Amino acid sequence: MKVKSLIIVTLIVGIAALFLSASIFAGATIPDAMNLETKGYECQKGPVQFSHKKHSEEYKVACGDCHHDSKGKPLADLKATDKVQNCIECHKKPGAKPKGKDAPKLSEKEALEYNAEAFHKNCINCHKEFNKKNNTKAAPTTCTKCHAKK
Repeated sequence: MKVKSLIIVTLIVGIAALFLSASIFAGATIPDAMNLETKGYECQKGPVQFSHKKHSEEYKVACGDCHHDSKGKPLADLKATDKVQNCIECHKKPGAKPKGKDAPKLSEKEALEYNAEAFHKNCINCHKEFNKKNNTKAAPTTCTKCHAKK
């Protein structure tokens, strides 16, 4: 009787561990596609629909090519299951830097405090490099090619 109870308890614990590990792994995976949005800020041009799968598998972009440290250096050993900070945690000012003739002159570091500026610099520069390297215009570099219409 004791052996039978021990086997049943072991099976229950094993099954519970299997479900727990599966849920932990599922929670750590990144979504295939997501809207690049900043909480509390509504983009005037609509959100950008971003596909991790397309960028990583089709274009061979490494996680660290977009995700970087506080000095802007790529997080070289980053894996898809690693947790990363949201951009707004470092680029704390929602939206784009002020524009117009009365806008203050900002250094690049000051401009990158604005969330939209950080996104634009990261994405557009990469797209321009891709286009130049591949002699193409396939990677979008204009507002309407990335931002969904409202």
